[in-house]
Amino acid sequence: MLIHHVALLYHFREVILLAPFLAFSYYLVATASARCFFSRRRGASAEFTPPVSILKAVRGLDRGAYENFASFCRQDYPDYEILFGVRDPADPVIPVIQKLIQDFPERPIRLFVGISRMGPNEKASILAHLTRQACHDVLVISDSDTRVAPDCLRAVAAPLREPDVGAVACLYRGVDARSLADRVEAVAVSSDFLAHVLVAEEFAGARFALGATVATTRAPLAAIGGFEALSDFLLDDYELGRRIAAQGYRVELLPYTVDMVLPAQSLRGFWDRQLRWSVGVHNSCPWGHFGLLATQGLPLALVAAACSGSARRAVFYLGAYLITRMAMAWTTGVWGLRDSLLRDNWWLVPVRDALGFALWLASLGDRRVRWRGSEFYVRKGRLIPAGAASEQ
Repeated sequence: MLIHHVALLYHFREVILLAPFLAFSYYLVATASARCFFSRRRGASAEFTPPVSILKAVRGLDRGAYENFASFCRQDYPDYEILFGVRDPADPVIPVIQKLIQDFPERPIRLFVGISRMGPNEKASILAHLTRQACHDVLVISDSDTRVAPDCLRAVAAPLREPDVGAVACLYRGVDARSLADRVEAVAVSSDFLAHVLVAEEFAGARFALGATVATTRAPLAAIGGFEALSDFLLDDYELGRRIAAQGYRVELLPYTVDMVLPAQSLRGFWDRQLRWSVGVHNSCPWGHFGLLATQGLPLALVAAACSGSARRAVFYLGAYLITRMAMAWTTGVWGLRDSLLRDNWWLVPVRDALGFALWLASLGDRRVRWRGSEFYVRKGRLIPAGAASEQ
C-alpha cells in the first residue's frame, strides 16, 4: 500500500511538472496564429458600399459618449443612417443624442425612446425594434463605448459582397485608461482574450461575433429568428455569431481594430464585469471554459517551480512562462492590434493572469450575475431572473 501511494505521488508530481508545457505550447501557438491573422491585413473596399443602417442600443452615459457617437457620423461612406434606441425616457444619454442630431444635420439619425423589453437582455430587445425600423438591408451593430475611424463602414461592409458571409466582426482594443482597473482590462483584452479568439479562428474558423462592431444582413438575421431570439441570452454577440454560423453562413473576423473607450472603473467594477463574462462563458460553453485551465501559465508555472526541487528548474519554469507569454501578448496586442496601452503597461500582464485565474476559479461555482442593477442566474447561456420560480 505504501508503495502504491508513493507511485501515485510520483505520477502526480510528474503531471505538475509537465502541465506548464501545455500553457507554454499554447502561447506559442497563439503567437503563430496572431502572426498569420494580422498578415492578412488589407485595405477597405472602395467598390462595395451598399447602404447601411447602424443600430445602437444605448443605456446610460458612457464616458466620451458624444465623441463615440460622432465618430460614426464622420464615416467616409456614401449612404448610411444611424438609429439609436433607448428604453428609459429619463435616460441621461438622450440629450447627447439630440445634440448629435443637431450637430450633424446631413446625417439621417433617428432616436427611439421607450422601447418595451422582450426579455432580460435589454440590448437585444432594443436591437429587435431598431431592425424593424431600419431602412437598409445591411445592418451594423455597435456598442455605445465604441469609437471608430472614418473607414470603419467600408471595412465591415466589404466582406458582405460574398453571398456566403452572414456576419462580419471586428477586433477591438481599450483606449483612454483613467484608472488601474482600466489598464488591467485593456491588457486583458489585447494580451489574452483576443489571443484566444485568434486561436479559435485559426483552427476552427470564426463561429462567434464580437459585440464592439458587427455587420450582418437581414437574411441570416431572419434565419436565426432575429434579435428577438436572443432577448434572454447573456452573451448575445457570441450567440448571434454562433447561430448564423449554424445556418451555414460564414462569419468573417477582420484584422481591423476599433477602439473601446474604457469606463474609468474601480477594481470592483472590473471584477464584476469580468466575472459576469466568465460566468457566461462557463454556462454557455462549459468544455471550452474548462479548457482555459490549460492556458493558465502563471499558476501552472508557479506550482511546478515550487515542486521542481531545484532553484535552476524553478527559474526555468518562470522564465519560460515570461518569454512565451510576453511573445503572445506582444504579437497579438502590440504588433497586431497596435495597442499602445499594452505596450506601455506590459508589466501588468502577470497581474492580469493572476486575476484571470482567480476569476476562472470564482466562475466555476457561481451561476449568478449582476447586470444593469438586476440579479440573474445563467443557465445554458440564458438569463433567468434570480426570483424566478424555475430556479427554486
